[in-house]
Amino acid sequence: MTERLIRLCVIDDISSVVEMITSRIDWTSYGIEIAGTAGSGVDGLRLVEETRPDIVLTDIRMPRMDGLEMTAHIMKLAPHCKVVILSGFTDFAYAQQAIRLGAFDFLKKPFSRAEIVKVVLKAKEAWEEDRRSLIEVHEMEKRLKESMPLMRQEYLNTLVHHRTNAEQAENRWRYFQIPLEPVQLVAMVVEIDRFDGNYAALPTHEVELIRFAMQNILKETIGTFTKGVVFRESANRHVCILNCDDPELASRIADRCCAHIAQYTRFTISIGIGLIADDISQLPDSYEQALHAFSYHFYTGGNGAFSFAHIAGADKEPPRFAPAAAQELLFALRAGNLERSSGLLTQLLNDLFAGTPKPDYMISVCYELAFMMLRVLLEKLPYEQVRGLERRIRENKAEEPTMQELRQLLDDICRKGCKWIEMQRTSESEQIVRQSMQYIRDNLKQPLTVEQCAKQANLSAGYFSNVFKKIVGMTVQKFITQERIKRAKQMLIEDYQVQEIADALSYEHRRYFSEVFKKVTGMTPSEFRQGYLGKDGS
Repeated sequence: MTERLIRLCVIDDISSVVEMITSRIDWTSYGIEIAGTAGSGVDGLRLVEETRPDIVLTDIRMPRMDGLEMTAHIMKLAPHCKVVILSGFTDFAYAQQAIRLGAFDFLKKPFSRAEIVKVVLKAKEAWEEDRRSLIEVHEMEKRLKESMPLMRQEYLNTLVHHRTNAEQAENRWRYFQIPLEPVQLVAMVVEIDRFDGNYAALPTHEVELIRFAMQNILKETIGTFTKGVVFRESANRHVCILNCDDPELASRIADRCCAHIAQYTRFTISIGIGLIADDISQLPDSYEQALHAFSYHFYTGGNGAFSFAHIAGADKEPPRFAPAAAQELLFALRAGNLERSSGLLTQLLNDLFAGTPKPDYMISVCYELAFMMLRVLLEKLPYEQVRGLERRIRENKAEEPTMQELRQLLDDICRKGCKWIEMQRTSESEQIVRQSMQYIRDNLKQPLTVEQCAKQANLSAGYFSNVFKKIVGMTVQKFITQERIKRAKQMLIEDYQVQEIADALSYEHRRYFSEVFKKVTGMTPSEFRQGYLGKDGS
């Protein structure tokens, strides 16, 4: 069904024919309206120009311009108009010629109203079918136009990942209306810095606004230098393809893109730039070069551009770190020696990062070292204590860290590991010292020496003395003397004789015991007892 009435024009120099067709048939019941009538070919053509009818009924023989000539003009003016020729028997050859010129059908005179209605309805059905087809074509064209950006993006994505024949690609290049010349092309890879950590958790519409802003700024910036297209390759990666025949110009464009993004948004970007592709078939090479150059943001942390032209040939793999240097670091870590292990780690990393080695190689070396250090810690510490470091290593690895972040990770492993080992050692030492203190209290009647106490703790005399003084705050000998005096005071209160006390506390002579007691307390044993008992009795 149509949304409006079909418009019909009747053109004939015989007024009775026109009157019969227009007045004696209820055309509105058929969804048709009379748009106008004319009595000559010239007037008829003017009528068609003014009313733009869908169907024309016209006599083949008319003054000034016959139906054949008028049909030819109508077909040029309104190709979808259905022209029905009204002809006499003798005009059959003319009617056939009119069909060849584009007329829809012909009807021989004389004709009945039923025959007129039949041929007009046939023309109406053909017009409606043409209209439906035309609408479908327009819809297809509309959908094609709407999907063209996506199709163009998919095609460009294919071009940078798969090598193709340049001549064949140029045809599709023109079909997708890519606004670039298919020669002298440069690929650039662009990513938002720290996207996963800073923006991935935002609502989808906010993330899309960020990407939209970036894409627009990239397009406008590139457009001030040369022709270019920008398309999204993945969630956090865009690819730019631009016409450029100078690597230095490509670098300037990329630098300007970074500067404009930093100036007009709240984020920064990193860019990798490939070499110039002579034609479309070389685009995958430029893209791979751009990816390789992009990886060098490992050294800077972002907000900048790296060109393959500048790093090509300069990214040699360094020698693997010397096993001796690595073992020395691990020995220092195992001992919990923070100063030494931190110094060895710094020197080892400085040697490794000398120059600009390939980022992928350096990342693998750093993680290898991280897991080596982790294994050393697991030898000394419980897994529960080390598990957080292991998780951090794996999370760090998944986030594509920078050189500085990797160095910080290794330094944190070193510092935390040494701290934990030192804490464990201190805890063990405290336990040993407490046991030694109790041993001394239980054996005050023995002639105690530092060597004897150290032997009981299974430590060397020197190490034992240092640990004991560090934890207790006094030397072993001073602690022994202090404990003996404390015991002597208790025995004096309990009314033991001075000689008995000296014998019980391993003092060979009563006089020596008294001298030691007075030196420590400021009183002789007798004065202490008298003073204490005096207070007790008061």
